[in-house]
Amino acid sequence: MSEQQELPGRVRRAFGDHGSFEHDGDRTFVSTTTHFDGHVTVAQRDDGKIEFDVSVRIPMLSAVVEEGVADVVEDGWYETFELRMADVNGVTAGDHELDPAVTRLEDEALIETSFADINERRGVDDASAVIDYVEGTFVQGIIPGYDYTEPVTNILSRAQENAGTGF
Repeated sequence: MSEQQELPGRVRRAFGDHGSFEHDGDRTFVSTTTHFDGHVTVAQRDDGKIEFDVSVRIPMLSAVVEEGVADVVEDGWYETFELRMADVNGVTAGDHELDPAVTRLEDEALIETSFADINERRGVDDASAVIDYVEGTFVQGIIPGYDYTEPVTNILSRAQENAGTGF
């Protein structure tokens, strides 16, 4: 991030009006619409643009199943997830060249990407879209045949409820 400047009120209002974030400290906003740990840290740049640093933590497959997962399955699941993250550019309205870093940690993966936008509302929308994309990509990777734990059971339950209501 660039040199620290006071965060403009227009940025705080954009996050507040969006409805998908809660303010969590001076420059950090937490996503309230995902089951995962999604954060956006923002800073005012000298050129007037707002810099958005988006990070999302997701569990590895073995962390959300009741029984064990073979290493080869876990490795393949992670590699597929990492490849799918390269398509994140298609979900933003702004002209950003996102290059997400996907880091495998012990029982989770960390996805990080950054972009800057002069339009704070579009930037907030794009940050939310990135977080939603990460969750959707995770859901695409759910492998049938396993007994899942939270948050997967909650995600699947919500999807079944929405399917029954015509969404």
